[in-house]
Amino acid sequence: MSKSNILKLALFATGLSGIVAEYVLSTLATYFLGDSVFQWTMIVSIMLFSMGLGSRISRYISGDLLQRFIYIEFTLSLLTAFVSVITYLSSAYYGDNTVIIYGMSILVGLLIGMEIPIVMRLNDEHEELKINVSSVMEKDYYGSLLGGVFFAFIGLPYLGLTYTPFILGSINFLVACLLIYILWKSIDSKYRTRLIVMIGGVVVIIGGGAIWAKSIIDFGEELRYKDRVVFSEQTKYQRIVITQSKEAHWLFINGNQQLSSIDEIMYHEPLVHPVMGLLKNPKHILVMGGGDGGAVREILKYPSVEKITLVDLDPRMTELGQTQDWLVSMNQSSMNDPKVEIINADGFTWLEANNEFYDAVIIDLPDPKTVELGRLYSYEFYQLCYNHLRPNGVITTQAGSPYYAARAFNCIDQTMTEAGFTTAPLHNQVVTLGEWGWVLGVKSGEKEQVKRTLQALRFDDITTEWINKEAMTLMTSFGKKVFPDDDKPVETNRIHNPVLYKYYLKGKWDLY
Repeated sequence: MSKSNILKLALFATGLSGIVAEYVLSTLATYFLGDSVFQWTMIVSIMLFSMGLGSRISRYISGDLLQRFIYIEFTLSLLTAFVSVITYLSSAYYGDNTVIIYGMSILVGLLIGMEIPIVMRLNDEHEELKINVSSVMEKDYYGSLLGGVFFAFIGLPYLGLTYTPFILGSINFLVACLLIYILWKSIDSKYRTRLIVMIGGVVVIIGGGAIWAKSIIDFGEELRYKDRVVFSEQTKYQRIVITQSKEAHWLFINGNQQLSSIDEIMYHEPLVHPVMGLLKNPKHILVMGGGDGGAVREILKYPSVEKITLVDLDPRMTELGQTQDWLVSMNQSSMNDPKVEIINADGFTWLEANNEFYDAVIIDLPDPKTVELGRLYSYEFYQLCYNHLRPNGVITTQAGSPYYAARAFNCIDQTMTEAGFTTAPLHNQVVTLGEWGWVLGVKSGEKEQVKRTLQALRFDDITTEWINKEAMTLMTSFGKKVFPDDDKPVETNRIHNPVLYKYYLKGKWDLY
């Protein structure tokens, strides 16, 4: 292999590992910092800007270009390999790791930006300028494409954020070693011993890091959560963590608590029973999300129900709902009931293509803190639900906190109203979550009448642990606004105007 080709191969590997490192950092930033659109936009933009700075810095690098290029390659290999480990440890010890994540993004961009001009200068003796520039840039861009394909289809789904960086760091390192091997005679003899020592050092560091990565990340996760982590897994869609303290368990998705065994009934019973209480002999119920099985458990208490269709994007979450010991105990094996059909798909696109009609739609999704989740709290989505409900059908959705994020809660209420529902906001004090809320909607009726009907509900024929007639009176009653800006006007959340996640992120979560 010629010197020119091996240099281009090295740059191909650089483009591949560099772009995947940025995708990993963007995913980590979304997980730890929230607001996926903002994080992905800023990290990729800062990386590109840093590449420009790196290109500028490269003009001051002169003499022994090949050795300097190899040093940069080794540095980039180590940095890309350890981005996840560094992020988890910094989060565990320092909490807010914004500076760490963005700092690593800048460093990766600087190193890639320095490499490209250096390769052009090294390759200058082999190709004329126009071919040199185009072929070098071409290989870097091709590497970036392959990196994106690798991350989307192999890295994140199968290797997760723990091992994907080590694979990419190793690829970059191996190409650098190949470069040294092929161009060994071109390397000044005074650098050869140093390079051999560096190769051994990088092998030990990356190899040791890959072996201990899961333990290090688990350790960082243990420090992040106050209780012992008994299960953690990064799926293609989210990070699922289960912790345990004595006999109590908690479920977290992307670092946010979804439920606790201490008080999950105070969430699931208000989610399900007001809806079911408004229906006469409900037969077919659609559940969006709810892969933990808590909502399904409550629905199955109604003997008239013949079928429950549960649509959850992440197959791993529903699998855990069927097999994980604590979740199976909590949901009373509801996810394995023959009445339950589990579909792993995007709820929006699945409902668009579906022709079924339902007595109720129960939406049990994570909080709408991203644009992606906001689609399932949008006007367009609620219209789909409206069209798939039978004439007397009822819908309900978890809606976050009516106090910590009052404007987000009001936005969900308004959006559902604009989609044609007569709504009734509900709230309850969930011990480990704080004051939480839901928005229920019916296809026809007056708001006050719906509220009175809910307050009159009795659950004498249904086995419940918390909810009763008195609870319904409390859940449907709200006092005056707590904060002056809680009743400011809100916009309807639409796919082309996703405002809900902004209201959510601007909530008073510092009081939480």
